[in-house]
Amino acid sequence: MSVEVLGELMAAECGSSFQAEGESGIDLEGESGNSRIDCPVSDSKDVEVESRENVSEVSTYWQYDFKPCPQLAGYARDEYAKSADNYLKGCKWAPDGTCILTCSNDNTLRLFNLPHSLYSIQPCVESPVEMSSVLSAKEGELVYDYCWNPQMNSHDPASCFFVSTCRDHPIHLWDAYSGNLRCSYRPYNHLDEISSAYSIQFSADGSKLYCGFDRTLRIFDTGRPGRDCVQRSLTSKKEAGVSGIISSIAVSPSQPDLYALGSYSKRIGLYSEPSGKAVFFLDGQQGGVTHMQFSADGIYLVSGGRKDNELLCWDLREPGKVLWRALRQVTTNQRIQFDLDHSDRYLVSGEQSGRVNVYDTQQSFVQTQSSACSGSPSPDEVLLPLSCQLAVHEDAVNGCRLHPSLPILATTSGQRQFANPGGVDSVDNDSTPPPLDDTSKLVSDNSLCLWSLAPPRHSPP
Repeated sequence: MSVEVLGELMAAECGSSFQAEGESGIDLEGESGNSRIDCPVSDSKDVEVESRENVSEVSTYWQYDFKPCPQLAGYARDEYAKSADNYLKGCKWAPDGTCILTCSNDNTLRLFNLPHSLYSIQPCVESPVEMSSVLSAKEGELVYDYCWNPQMNSHDPASCFFVSTCRDHPIHLWDAYSGNLRCSYRPYNHLDEISSAYSIQFSADGSKLYCGFDRTLRIFDTGRPGRDCVQRSLTSKKEAGVSGIISSIAVSPSQPDLYALGSYSKRIGLYSEPSGKAVFFLDGQQGGVTHMQFSADGIYLVSGGRKDNELLCWDLREPGKVLWRALRQVTTNQRIQFDLDHSDRYLVSGEQSGRVNVYDTQQSFVQTQSSACSGSPSPDEVLLPLSCQLAVHEDAVNGCRLHPSLPILATTSGQRQFANPGGVDSVDNDSTPPPLDDTSKLVSDNSLCLWSLAPPRHSPP
């Protein structure tokens, strides 16, 4: 189902779920009650969806009903249950919202269609839908990164593809209809050996493919597979640049020629095309950068890192300024995703506790004690308060994505499990210790879940 049809369904269902433009509010009913956060929305009469080109111009907003225990609308577990170590590595919605792509530790990319029962602003979910993948793409080694064609439209099969990069293999471009390999992009090093990209991202129009390496960026022409590419060194004797492995790439939606490169060296660099020159650098992340996302207007950049409990929001109008920090629990090297909704008001992030943190960027910021005592608050010490937490999994939530057109949250879970070696602290000296591979007491939840964030239906009087 394409985005045009999706828009018509949204307009048909908008009766009780829309409110007047400019009206917004947050209603937190207490620890024992439900936490509900409403988004500003526009009048449904003004909504016109004619083509994919003008979808981004339609100011259609809906209510989000964030509750501590959200309603499960769909799930997929059996496909990841073959091994306890087959944890997921995030998820990514297709740009038109018709399907979602996941990656797991068995080096397989799986594609799931959005259940037809969820094509509604207020879906009637009597019981969760068990989903099965419609296709899968098996890689030969550990998958580093994957991404969708930003111009993907299900009405145009030629545009339906995604790319992936894995260890010791070329970059593969997969057909999202058949699962077949369409072509490969082959980066070679100075020894004429295949060099693996650690991160990949398309340009805004999908014509270029940015690939991150160790202190190097390579740019492929999407229409010319093979080994021909533009190679740029990110460090030099005159400029420190961005050193280390380029672990994350983000492209500005408002300025397509501007993109950000995040590194495991904890530095972020912003670069512009076609010159490839650095605009400025951002330093302040406590861990290696694993995920970045621009706001819709391109003014802000949110970044997160591994073994880093802070999400940083950078104000790009004042390079180096941290507008606010948001706290989450990330104590391992695992990549933990976050996402901004289309209005840039709500930020959602997974964490290792099995919960999803929800932040409202329109809430008043909280100043730390040191800044309050000094009388001159520092931007680096301003915290974005937590609005509520959603209990969604029993294991680490590594994937967290809001649907581009509907009030649906997709989450993925799982992490590498380590058994207690010998159980020394839990057994007596006279008893026989459990085997080293005993994982019976470990909680493993490897699954993809879709959660409905739509407000409850109101019965007519």
